[in-house]
Amino acid sequence: MSRLVAFAAIQGAYNIVSKAEGKFKQAMDKYGPNQPIGFPNTAFYLPIIYSILGIKIEKLADAEPVMKICRDLLPPHIKAQHNINLPYLGGTLDSGMAAILAEEVVEAIRYVEDPDFYFQSEECDFDNGKIWLGAADDTVMRKRGIEFVDGSAPGFAAIVGAAPNPEIAKMIAQDYQKKNLYVFMCANQNGTSFSQQLIEAGVEIGWNTRLVPFGPDISAAVFALGFANRAAMAFGGVKPGDYATVLKYNKDRVFAFVNAFGEVNAEWAANAAGAINWGFPTIADTDIPEILPTGVCTYEHVVSSVPYEQTTAKSIEVRGLKVTITEIPIPVSYGPAFEGERVRKDDVYLECGGGKTQCVELVRIADMESVEDGRVDVVGPDIKDVKPGQRLPLAVVVEVAGRKMQEDYEPILERQIHHLVNYAQGLMHIGQRDIAWYRLSKQAVEKGFTLEHIGKILHAKFHQDFGAIFDKCQIKIYTDEARVKEVVPMAQHAYKNRDERIEGMTDEAIETYYSCTLCQSFAPTHVCVISPERTGLCGAYNWLDCKASNEINPTGPNQPIAKGETLDPNLGNWKGVNDFVYKASRQSISSYNFYSLIYDPMTTCGCCECIAAVLPMCNGIMTVNRDFAGETPSGMKFTTLAGTIGGGNVTPGFVGHSKYNITQRKFVSGDGGLMRLVWMPKMLKEELRDRLLKRGEEIGIPNLIDMIATEENGTTEDEIYAFLESAGHPALTMDSILG
Repeated sequence: MSRLVAFAAIQGAYNIVSKAEGKFKQAMDKYGPNQPIGFPNTAFYLPIIYSILGIKIEKLADAEPVMKICRDLLPPHIKAQHNINLPYLGGTLDSGMAAILAEEVVEAIRYVEDPDFYFQSEECDFDNGKIWLGAADDTVMRKRGIEFVDGSAPGFAAIVGAAPNPEIAKMIAQDYQKKNLYVFMCANQNGTSFSQQLIEAGVEIGWNTRLVPFGPDISAAVFALGFANRAAMAFGGVKPGDYATVLKYNKDRVFAFVNAFGEVNAEWAANAAGAINWGFPTIADTDIPEILPTGVCTYEHVVSSVPYEQTTAKSIEVRGLKVTITEIPIPVSYGPAFEGERVRKDDVYLECGGGKTQCVELVRIADMESVEDGRVDVVGPDIKDVKPGQRLPLAVVVEVAGRKMQEDYEPILERQIHHLVNYAQGLMHIGQRDIAWYRLSKQAVEKGFTLEHIGKILHAKFHQDFGAIFDKCQIKIYTDEARVKEVVPMAQHAYKNRDERIEGMTDEAIETYYSCTLCQSFAPTHVCVISPERTGLCGAYNWLDCKASNEINPTGPNQPIAKGETLDPNLGNWKGVNDFVYKASRQSISSYNFYSLIYDPMTTCGCCECIAAVLPMCNGIMTVNRDFAGETPSGMKFTTLAGTIGGGNVTPGFVGHSKYNITQRKFVSGDGGLMRLVWMPKMLKEELRDRLLKRGEEIGIPNLIDMIATEENGTTEDEIYAFLESAGHPALTMDSILG
């Protein structure tokens, strides 16, 4: 911690306490010890002194022991030079507390000396020049304080000083208003104050607008801290004098911070030090010494040289405040009731993906400085630029930033895109990753829905549902074909890295698997159970992703499942899994197997990346990915297969799975494993080439990849059988796949 900060804060506290002692002595001489003092219409006396020390100040004489405590709290002055580094935080905090306690006595005396100085109301009396409201009475505190408890007011900014001009003051104040924060204002800079600047800019101030002008002097900061302490006592049940609980309550429940605008003198520094006791950091516009190590505050204690356009965002970040968005700013109805809505072909205004165009989704972590919370950019044609029934490529890139954000959380947020955009009436979403599919209805477009609103949905819902793990997010929506083509390989690289995190883990070594029920809006009986060696059939979630998702949202779609007794290790069947599936499928599915598509395979939904099917003549299986639009040896295209088995049913002979699952060791191992794979589209083979080569070596058939037919070798079983014979595929010599 900087010696300069400690020096200034301690020196400022000495100044404040000395002035308060002089003011107290003058008042005692003039009014006598029995003079009543206190703040108007409150049962909390002088609330900081009452809550921290447990002392009821009702008359001047009651303040005498408090003044002594203030003097005793002052630490020794810091010497300009010495040869060792000392920790200054304790002494700085003590000096700050001494300054705050002393200032509360000074403000109480002001009410005696000049009873009309503060205007006792929720609104200012501009006609008579009464803009300073002073201490809020208990009526205001009860009405406003409860907002800090129920979350409708996430916190407050205590603004000290003045902005460079009224326009900047207005910008900052209104930005806080948009985020539902209160702004408590005091002190002045060069003869003006933040409150006066707002009046000059035509901004209404007062409790009714959450822009509260407490007083013109730095000592009026006690009204903000006193308000917070009264909330702790009134709504938190904290007992007067229990200072540790009061301070902890404020740090954990009242998300406040100080914005210091202008030159920070020693007395301002003392007040900033005092606020740190409450866990309230200071964010300044000037180049003052910083206190960056964490400790008392959630993150840094003092941060300086923050540009005005970044003030609100940086303050919220440093305080660790989570801003809640309560409404989704879109022109159509929004809610879970619309999640299963289908947009039929004749109703489509715009279609993206679905095998017709490229469509990709990516969530990635970013630096705090590079993310502007709530920003949505549409790069390329938007709704106004297309005609009904037109198709566009689409890339939805969400950049998230936050001190608690981790790369492990990227796929969790990414997979949420599926149901979050589905909640919008007239918007249909299927799939994920680079096989997503969007349909936007004509009715939604008539109501004013645009591609920008997809970003608005994701920004609002990510904050609502996952605000605990990030602070800011911005969305980039690309419909320009060249830009989409740039995003696709970048996204695919990210997917590959995520998938490979699960390498080395085995199903036998893990006793807890995870469910995924995100797709039940379209397939009500579908229950995906994800293990280390069977990734989710959508390809978006592996076991580690589900584990992280459950940690973030314990009541969400990824629930832990104790696999319990092993009923069939070859097919992959466990009692605990069956019990869970039976309940989660609405008593429709009593059992399924992880490692087979012949015997009670896992249920399939419409979001699967691939579908495998038995080819009886070839004694093996084929698989086809969603991107492949051609015929398959099963006699059905992917779309037909998905429509047949994708409703959440157990369909022997067919099963949905992810691309990555093809090269996992347990892929249809109950039916013979990878050696049963006899056909796949060339595009899928090439995508998985490296992993197929590796798996071929592992099972002792290094050239297996060359034995697997593609559409170039045929699309009927007869054609495929002939190729398999010439290639010497092992499936032809294995036991019958049908048992």
